[in-house]
Amino acid sequence: MALWRAYQRALAAHPWKVQVLTAGSLMGLGDIISQQLVERRGLQQHQTGRTLTMASLGCGFVGPVVGGWYRVLDHLIPGTTKVNALKKMLLDQGGFAPCFLGCFLPLVGVLNGMSAQDNWAKLKRDYPDALITNYYLWPAVQLANFYLVPLHYR
Repeated sequence: MALWRAYQRALAAHPWKVQVLTAGSLMGLGDIISQQLVERRGLQQHQTGRTLTMASLGCGFVGPVVGGWYRVLDHLIPGTTKVNALKKMLLDQGGFAPCFLGCFLPLVGVLNGMSAQDNWAKLKRDYPDALITNYYLWPAVQLANFYLVPLHYR
């Protein structure tokens, strides 16, 4: 509980910095979980560079972009009623998610050293499936997020 209270104090004092660092930490942790529990690489085969790339993406792209988007969205549709949460989710998943994914995938390619031509081919190949997969999970998550979670925790 002390750690949670310290996080809340830091978030209140420095919301933007804490949200950016949280996004980076969660993306780095997600990659560690992926490599160790899903891919079962073990510590010897762990790709530290990949984890650092994901953490960097979280801090340098995902945190600022998504954090900024949530503020814009809350300005466009203020409040957390069920109807407003539904409106936010529809705007988020219908407008923001396709654009965000279209930027995120090529950025990952650039950070992995892909040529522009290979990156474009990968985007054309992977984008439709990635967007469809997004729609299996994120509308429900975002609906709960916009209804239950205060803006400063999103």
